[in-house]
Amino acid sequence: MPLATLYSFRRCPYAMRARLGIVLSGAQVMLREIILKHKPEAMLAASPKGTVPVLITQNGQVIDESLDIMIWALRKNDPQNILLSQLPALQATAMALIKHNDDTFKPWLDKYKYADRYPEYSQDYYRKQGEIFISQLESLLTKHHHLLGHTASIADYAIYPFVRQFAHVDKNGFNTAPYPNVQRWLTDHLISDPFMDIMKKYPTWLESEQQFLFGTGIQD
Repeated sequence: MPLATLYSFRRCPYAMRARLGIVLSGAQVMLREIILKHKPEAMLAASPKGTVPVLITQNGQVIDESLDIMIWALRKNDPQNILLSQLPALQATAMALIKHNDDTFKPWLDKYKYADRYPEYSQDYYRKQGEIFISQLESLLTKHHHLLGHTASIADYAIYPFVRQFAHVDKNGFNTAPYPNVQRWLTDHLISDPFMDIMKKYPTWLESEQQFLFGTGIQD
């Protein structure tokens, strides 16, 4: 049976999120690494909005939201209970935290990273707005090792690619900021096997006309 196809871009945090879901589920897909400036017609035909990630399942269903791709993969196989399926109240909390990341933190992150495009305020102003969310994460991480408990959940995996991007705008500033638990949490994820797996480099599909097996492939 043919595998699902995933259009991805290595450094995009949304695409990282989707790849994490696939790796953590033990699934495999055919990966098509793209160049955002030269989006393939096949991807645009499947998802006209033109953003990554885009997953085309074996039966032709198109899933073009990163969190939905995570859920698609983990519903097939979730040995670590990352989805918190048996804990509906905690799962709702996780989804609310992810929504806050996507709807509130990410716009401030974009303005902080690309402050020259948003001259209405200074980069320092945008950083401080983003740090409101970082402070919320710091508070959660004072209670336990991960955002919602002693083991990592979908909240951790769906959010840390964006915190990574925030940290990389000014690494020295982030590393000396008063967020020791966020710094420890982020570092733990960035040296983890799942992150190493999703950040392997592949030739672009546009240049090579090749696609590559991606994922651990341990799922039946």
